[in-house]
Amino acid sequence: MKRFAFKMFLKPGCKKEYERRHAAIWPELKKMIKDAGVSDYSIYWDKDTNILFAVQKCDQDTNSQDTSNVDPITQRWWDMMSDIMEVNPDNSPVSIPLKELFHMD
Repeated sequence: MKRFAFKMFLKPGCKKEYERRHAAIWPELKKMIKDAGVSDYSIYWDKDTNILFAVQKCDQDTNSQDTSNVDPITQRWWDMMSDIMEVNPDNSPVSIPLKELFHMD
């Protein structure tokens, strides 16, 4: 199992809306993420910077931020979230991978 961490950027004043949308995450999106081998997925918010810090465990080399083969469900989610997050031209969230420097089980 590999761990993957990354940061994304929430637009100012959008925390409550971000939480609301994730509280109602589409079941088909959740299933697709799990079926792709992603588990134990958490997103944290730094209120001082509006940076979202995410960490997930992956049982393959891919992760939820892989944009090489995007399915229609993920694209719809990205499109819906694009008004409250910093995004790329394809509406994927600007996502910066973070290198793990320490881990303790």
